[in-house]
Amino acid sequence: MMDHRFTDEEREIIRTVDRFAMERIRPNVAQYEASGTFPQELVAEMAELGIFGLLVPEEHGGLGLRLSVFAAVFERLARAWTTIAAYANSHATVVHALATYGTDAQKETYLPGLATGAHRGALCLTEPGCGSDLQAIRGTLHPRGDDYSLTASKTYVTNGARATLLLTLVRHPEPGENGKPRFSLALVDKALDGIEITSTFHKMAYDLVDTVQIEMDNVPLRRDCILGGSEGLGFRHLMESLEVGRIAIAISAVGLAANALAEAQRFAGERRTFGVTIDQHQAVQLRLADMATKLVAARLLTYEAAREKEEGKRADMIGAMAKLYASEMGLEIAQDAVRIHGGGGYIKDYAVERLYREALLYTIGEGTNDINRIVIARRMTGDYERDYLDLPQ
Repeated sequence: MMDHRFTDEEREIIRTVDRFAMERIRPNVAQYEASGTFPQELVAEMAELGIFGLLVPEEHGGLGLRLSVFAAVFERLARAWTTIAAYANSHATVVHALATYGTDAQKETYLPGLATGAHRGALCLTEPGCGSDLQAIRGTLHPRGDDYSLTASKTYVTNGARATLLLTLVRHPEPGENGKPRFSLALVDKALDGIEITSTFHKMAYDLVDTVQIEMDNVPLRRDCILGGSEGLGFRHLMESLEVGRIAIAISAVGLAANALAEAQRFAGERRTFGVTIDQHQAVQLRLADMATKLVAARLLTYEAAREKEEGKRADMIGAMAKLYASEMGLEIAQDAVRIHGGGGYIKDYAVERLYREALLYTIGEGTNDINRIVIARRMTGDYERDYLDLPQ
């Protein structure tokens, strides 16, 4: 999808990433997956292309792309290999949070390195036993004179082993004036004393994307570690920033779905039964037609969410819709691609076997789909959302 609203410069960025994805990534995926080798040379090329700086403002060395252009770039990465997109996903959310809410000093300290990939960002949110209930976290930022000490246990940290900057959700020991707990986002340098990776999780897919548990034991932090410089704004900053993460997840699912459909269509055009290729059988044609329709609908909804967000409109409902729908359709399309391949779709010789395993993650990550359904339901009663839905009175 080359949106007519893209400028010539934006189109060239998208084309450049597409060439990189199709020429350097896609032909080598099977080799990397089979050998279990981390694609360091591809990550280095991503950095050279500025992919880690897609959302970093130009004044801090990044590309400063609009969110819809960011989505187009992410789709092209994901339809080549979703693992590559995963390396930049949570990183982009950290960048957005810093660029939007960081103090001038925080931006000057971190954004240039995040733009080049010298710094890699990761989100430290979930804790053992808390799951999606982030308000139940126990990781605490204790005052220590003029500074702080952080003790927390964070789990399922994507890219946590290779990240250098951990954007960490923390609780303050003292409640606010209303008696409710206060939370902040802390900028934590992973090289600090007291930080240790204690577990690496082995997943059903994405073996080359590290997912770890990180223990933080009395980690010394300076007073200026709190994103934005003011205590107690963590959830406000996080919820808005996660809208960008949900769009990234949604468009990654779209890229995966496009890849699965391409593999299914190619196979159906080559595999012969009863004297014809199977794409001549009506049963297969109907399945391919449904897959194509779901793909386009998911793509359009995701670009709509990106457009609403970049225009500064409230995007929590539409962002949750995009993440929910694109991930569910991605899973359905990947499953149908396996079915079109028949028995071959269940063995690792064909890419669709991997795509089916990968697709499930998008229904879980960046807020499970049931959490996103709750977000949608709660926002449907808002004035802006009611106008957006345009329901009859």
